[in-house]
Amino acid sequence: MLSNASILITGGTGSFGHTFVPLTLAKYNPRRLVIFSRDEMKQWEMAKLYGNDSRVRFFIGDVRDKDRLSRALHDIDYVVHAAATKIVPTAEYNPFECVKTNINGAMNLIDACIDQGVKRVVALSTDKASSPANLYGATKLASDKLFVAGNSYSGKSSTQFSVVRYGNVMGSRGSVIPFFMSIADKGTLPITDTRMTRFMITLEQGVELVWHAFEDMVGGEIYVKKIPSMNILDIAKAVAPQAQHEIVGIRPGEKLHEQMIGEEDALYTYEYPEHFKILPAIHQWSEDPKRINNGVKVSPDFTYSSSNNKEWMTVQQLQAWLSNNLNTIGKI
Repeated sequence: MLSNASILITGGTGSFGHTFVPLTLAKYNPRRLVIFSRDEMKQWEMAKLYGNDSRVRFFIGDVRDKDRLSRALHDIDYVVHAAATKIVPTAEYNPFECVKTNINGAMNLIDACIDQGVKRVVALSTDKASSPANLYGATKLASDKLFVAGNSYSGKSSTQFSVVRYGNVMGSRGSVIPFFMSIADKGTLPITDTRMTRFMITLEQGVELVWHAFEDMVGGEIYVKKIPSMNILDIAKAVAPQAQHEIVGIRPGEKLHEQMIGEEDALYTYEYPEHFKILPAIHQWSEDPKRINNGVKVSPDFTYSSSNNKEWMTVQQLQAWLSNNLNTIGKI
């Protein structure tokens, strides 16, 4: 599907983009892959990685600017929406800016994609959008709802929208693993709460989930990857086995456990070998055989949380991953 296609990724200079772009170029050989973002320095640095590769283009712009989005989306077939204000404390202290990017930006992208006749759009979501406890999660829940509903008014353009949702990305910039590694030599690691658990997913798995969504989607689905959990103490032990731990308390807006599917979504959720799929509650799309596609409906009281997960990553498994990825942790 993506082979010889024209693809645009918003927020493409972030951690996800740095993984999505090279993997997609290698697997699908798209005709054109456009990195759309607002930071010229990050674009300049990223451009060095691709030299004279004519498939890779860079486009300065902001999802808050619908006219600029419309220009960038001309002759684009597929879009990955990765642009977001996503640091929880930053969103709490700068709520207006978070809303402008995560909600208004989503609305702009949906309208521009429909107007430009884009075929399919996959938006990146977060565990924090499920039963949100902070502003970032609330804006991403709103964004998810917008992308799902976008399918009902795409009209003759037939633009299809879907969402992928996953938790803590191992080793990405701003995540706990590179933070712990950066201060491990001090001998003490700050622990918010000893009960805290987190989902663990690699950027490569996130990219594969987006690829799957493009191939599988009918429109309006939220894809949730099955991934392991870890306790925060085990993450700390894997990074710095000899370090002491200091309990510092949960930050504003932070959850004790990550949740990707809440009980309120169970009525519309189906299970597959490697993922779950939350189908749209609107227009009776949750009963559509094409969207269900051999899925098995979960129980009415089902939830998918990092605390009740069936799969757990061990300290040894994380240490093996750390050993194999030392050169990229915290750099993308």
